[in-house]
Amino acid sequence: MGITLNKLIDEINNAQTIGIIGHSSPDGDCVGSCTAVYQYILDNYQGKKVQIYLQPFKEAFYFLDSAKTIIHEWDEKEYDLCIALDCGDDKRFQDFYKCFQNAKRTVCVDHHISNKGYADVDIIRPEASSTCELLFDLMDYDKISKKTAESLYLGLVHDTGVFRHSNTTKHSMEVAGYLVEKGIKSEKIIDDTFYAKTYMQNQLLGRALMESILFLNGKGIVTYFKKNVLDFYGATSIDLDGIVDQLRLTKGIEVALFVYEKPNGEYKVSMRSNSYVDVSKIASYFGGGGHIRAAGCTLPASSIYDVINNVSAHIEKQILDYEENPEENQCITD
Repeated sequence: MGITLNKLIDEINNAQTIGIIGHSSPDGDCVGSCTAVYQYILDNYQGKKVQIYLQPFKEAFYFLDSAKTIIHEWDEKEYDLCIALDCGDDKRFQDFYKCFQNAKRTVCVDHHISNKGYADVDIIRPEASSTCELLFDLMDYDKISKKTAESLYLGLVHDTGVFRHSNTTKHSMEVAGYLVEKGIKSEKIIDDTFYAKTYMQNQLLGRALMESILFLNGKGIVTYFKKNVLDFYGATSIDLDGIVDQLRLTKGIEVALFVYEKPNGEYKVSMRSNSYVDVSKIASYFGGGGHIRAAGCTLPASSIYDVINNVSAHIEKQILDYEENPEENQCITD
């Protein structure tokens, strides 16, 4: 840990201007990790000029003071250092790739198992439940302010599903405890950012569940939205948060699949598994990535049905392989 810590700290010390970026469609761990690093630098490295660049995200995350400083469009500034957080592939920077490409030095801090490394300095730990958990280990505890702790807790809560997912470890719980000791309102962060939903989100979730379909002899469940449905509700990708996770809870299901049509004609695929299917392998095959139990990708296709057929074929293969040789094909917990 010490050597890794020194690498990150050395890069920060040697930079005067720092840009921070994360993956497209930022979730709680992405927003939490970006704002945590931003706040940590402001608190402990006076004189540094720091800016976060992220695509729009859930309104609930704006309780973080530093979230209000985030820029959602590229302003063409170049930085001494670009820190990429919670992003398993540099293709997922999308609008902000130039910030990374044009920086004099780059650092990646991430926990995605699909991350092969793409920065000058790569700090990748797939065993960590979240990038925020990993960042906690890289930071000096005494220098973590309450504001930084709020950001770290947000990411930890969201990537562990409020400590319900299989990636939750003893260390995850210990980190949560240390962050609570900083005086954060843990229950409010959980309720306001994880469980609370707008009326529209509840309508979309209800429709998604009602129109879901079982496949692969009941081992899979899928639901989808075409663009006209999203247009009818005036919904964006942010309003679809949590649908695939709710599908995963269906009794007897191994894999849950949620697909929606994007404005450009591509299709976003979100996958979750419960026990043995490695959805990160499937996502990686289609140019995406993620974790063993939670992953996603974006596919060009002539129809939403082609997308479902193509992805389900890979799911079926893993299920059949497991059923033939369950002991040889067990996935590690993620």
